[in-house]
Amino acid sequence: MSSTQFECQYCTVSLLGKKYVLKDDNLYCVSCYDRIFSNYCEQCKEPIESDSKDLCYKNRHWHEGCFKCTKCNHSLVEKPFVAKDELLLCTDCYSNECSSKCFHCKRTIMPGSRKMEFKGNYWHETCFVCEHCRQPIGTKPLISKDSGNYCVPCFEKEFAHYCNFCKKVITSGGITFRDQIWHKECFLCSGCRKELCEEAFMSRDDFPFCLDCYNHLYAKKCAACTKPITGLRGAKFICFQDRQWHSECFNCGKCSVSLVGEGFLTQNMEIFCRKCGSGTDIDM
Repeated sequence: MSSTQFECQYCTVSLLGKKYVLKDDNLYCVSCYDRIFSNYCEQCKEPIESDSKDLCYKNRHWHEGCFKCTKCNHSLVEKPFVAKDELLLCTDCYSNECSSKCFHCKRTIMPGSRKMEFKGNYWHETCFVCEHCRQPIGTKPLISKDSGNYCVPCFEKEFAHYCNFCKKVITSGGITFRDQIWHKECFLCSGCRKELCEEAFMSRDDFPFCLDCYNHLYAKKCAACTKPITGLRGAKFICFQDRQWHSECFNCGKCSVSLVGEGFLTQNMEIFCRKCGSGTDIDM
């Protein structure tokens, strides 16, 4: 190589006997190289010159001495670290500041370790266990009761009720009737078999019936309106001899005044108030 060829590509100064940098098959004096090609440090904002070590992470650059944890200022060179919101943190600081805490042991769940999440809380995998058998639940089905989580076999053994109809376990909800428990979908009308979980119903001989079936099969009929008398929700009704009336239907057959709590007279199948019945050949 001739002396004219051994020159800085940028300023053409001779590089004989001087330090230089080779980049893309071109020679540069140190001064020109640093001015043209040096990256700037994220921390101190100064150029990282050719005689300094350039540490790079995701297209960002640091001097070796500037590559430190943002929180504790300890060097991160050749150590594990975590980037959060463009800030570099050592694993200890990240764990203390950002990592989840185990709901059971209250200790930090270290970055990279497996954690279990349930109802907004986090556990170490080894801490997420069945309250009864203490075996890890992992991703298996579970049932919560009070403040504990249970694997399905333990929950069924310790707490579960069994449906009076299908005899299978009731894991949540259910309907109680005559001291027996049913799944909501198993609590059916004994007549038409429709679900009763959200329906008003009546019972006969310890069997539940929807109102339609009960009225059709068992309810007495009002002597006035002929509609069923169910007594549902405390509804009042009147009985006299072998006949029944809704309280709102128990009225004088002539003037229609209510006879509830009043004296009345009868003639054949009619009932009358004392005023309308007086002077008439009627029964008392």
